[in-house]
Amino acid sequence: MRAIIIVQPGGPSVMHVMERDTPTPGAEEVLIKVHAAGVNRPDVAQRKGNYAAPPGAPVDIPGLEVAGEIVEAGPGVSQWKAGDKVCALLAGGGYAEYAVAPAGQCLPVPAGWDFIQACTLPETVFTVWHNVFQRGRLKEGEHFLVHGGSSGIGITAIQLARAFGARVFATAGTDAKCAACMELGAHICVNYRTEDFEVHLKPEGVDVILDMIGGDYIHKNVHLLNVEGRLVFINVMRGAKDTLDALAVMQKRLTITGSTLRNRDLAFKAALTQEIRERVWPVIEAGKFKPVISQVFPLAEAPAAHTLMESSEHIGKIVLQVVKD
Repeated sequence: MRAIIIVQPGGPSVMHVMERDTPTPGAEEVLIKVHAAGVNRPDVAQRKGNYAAPPGAPVDIPGLEVAGEIVEAGPGVSQWKAGDKVCALLAGGGYAEYAVAPAGQCLPVPAGWDFIQACTLPETVFTVWHNVFQRGRLKEGEHFLVHGGSSGIGITAIQLARAFGARVFATAGTDAKCAACMELGAHICVNYRTEDFEVHLKPEGVDVILDMIGGDYIHKNVHLLNVEGRLVFINVMRGAKDTLDALAVMQKRLTITGSTLRNRDLAFKAALTQEIRERVWPVIEAGKFKPVISQVFPLAEAPAAHTLMESSEHIGKIVLQVVKD
């Protein structure tokens, strides 16, 4: 099979199309003929040598989400069969013509969605559901803020929070990105380059914040949160350290948490998959969530896809098309 191989840590040019043996599914695994793969920031971190693959995952083939057709089910798999159309969360290996996925981390392609659209779901939906709704405990009627609202995570968080009855706020770096966030359901989007989001949103108050920025956003988030507010970290693009007003944390009884998903065990991910199928898939199939795709690249143009990702000029997801449908 053809696969994108990271030949050494570095810039986008270190990724090359190379031939690899087609993997074989083990117990409780399926082999997927990949039609499309999503591009995510953890892929960029892996390419740079800053995000090692967990044990058992391909160390030099990036890609955490795919959509395609199951061609083989391994021993012990009863819920899927050859020919089923699925999207799946992987620990790696998605930038290839074939990929192995745990059977418990596969979901059916939503009704009315194609493979390119479906491959944009697993990494962001899994991340948002776990961090916003499980760890952040977002409830109907609460105020929710996501930083980086026009990113893949951001567009997912906005739409799911709105679908489950929250009042939604976002930050983004251009007026065009803010307009996109508003179109997706954000009630307010603050251009952080021209306005101070803490000052702008303070009159509204916020109950849950999903932060992938870190750095100087940390103390602003703490000051912005309401009593019993929850701050959830999923990345620290501006750095992991800043001053923290511990007194404000105590006085407002704040919860500060966060998570990474890739290294969680299979049982956790399988349980998360099942909850998403029960709670989120009906929302998607009811038309309350739409795919937002910035650009689709052929598999061989993975370096260009990473260049676009690192530019932060995109709105929504970036996709690699493996099979022309």
